[in-house]
Amino acid sequence: MIDFKLLANSENARAGELTTAHGKITTPVFMPVGTQATVKALTPEELKEAGAQIILGNTYHLYLRPGTEIIGRFDGLHRFMHWDRPILTDSGGFQVFSLAKLRKLTEEGYQFQSHIDGSRHLFTPEKSIEVQICLDSDIIMCLDQCLEYPATHEQAVAALELTTRWAKRCKMHWEMQTGGRNHLFGIVQGGMFADLRQRSAEEIMGIDFPGYAIGGLSVGEPKELMMEMAAHTLPLLPADRPRYIMGVGTPEDLVELVDLGADMFDCVMPTRNARNGQLFTERGTINICNARFREDEGPVDSSCGCYTCRHYSRAYLRHLYTAREILAYRLNTIHNVHYYVNLLKAMRAAILAGTFEAFKKDFYEKRQVESA
Repeated sequence: MIDFKLLANSENARAGELTTAHGKITTPVFMPVGTQATVKALTPEELKEAGAQIILGNTYHLYLRPGTEIIGRFDGLHRFMHWDRPILTDSGGFQVFSLAKLRKLTEEGYQFQSHIDGSRHLFTPEKSIEVQICLDSDIIMCLDQCLEYPATHEQAVAALELTTRWAKRCKMHWEMQTGGRNHLFGIVQGGMFADLRQRSAEEIMGIDFPGYAIGGLSVGEPKELMMEMAAHTLPLLPADRPRYIMGVGTPEDLVELVDLGADMFDCVMPTRNARNGQLFTERGTINICNARFREDEGPVDSSCGCYTCRHYSRAYLRHLYTAREILAYRLNTIHNVHYYVNLLKAMRAAILAGTFEAFKKDFYEKRQVESA
């Protein structure tokens, strides 16, 4: 049984505490994405300064490079990458689906060629679990079948059924290999069909996992449809287990999904957008290359306490970015990760105080001021 405590509710919004082998995680929580054992441009110390409690690694990428033999010599990702806080690893299924060459889906698993060197591999549910055990992940994800958007009802049924069969294999192998150590999350699929989301939730909950994730959102569908599926699925999941929305999303998405009852999030948006010059602030989202910042002596966000905002002006950040200096990507990423992590902390504080609706209203009023 997972050590997850639900501490407060504000309508559907939840504040909780999840205990792992590498420390406690207060929820709701944002997990910076460290795909290849690094959150791009940042050191572990900078992540900690930003307030990151847990980061995400990727099974597919780390399996291919540097490989489990290398990481195993360090007894897992924590010592390998100098990160002593919790780590969640995703199963690698989405990356096989989106990156691998000549992939083929069978009952056994994913057959694919590496996007790096073309070498051939077979990723089964059992293999995914074994790799994640080698990585010593605090939270391990089941291998599931990812689905394109749009997909037919028939395609969604097939993916749902395979995901359920694989989930049973994942849990059995996890229990055999670890005795249930750490936490294994099952993943709810079902495409953009409410009836299939409900069926998938029932089947995955029937296997009984320590936590549950909702997969297959933010894959190109309209925002309204994404929120409709999340609103339909989240209440179906057990109240005493953590609920993880995979791969989502904008600050507005996170506020809405917390309001619907989600606890955990990951997304590449803060790091990827930082490298593209887009910075998130309390008063909106700005593009630092905009000419209006050329002589701006103010910080990115006057309400932000991150290293970047304490020491650098918008004018300087614009100069670095237009000159394509490496420091631009580092300083931008420091700010964006700090913004995301602390947005979730602010939501948690509001839930604990019983003021989440007031927080949400204030959030939207401020976010409209400066988007450009």
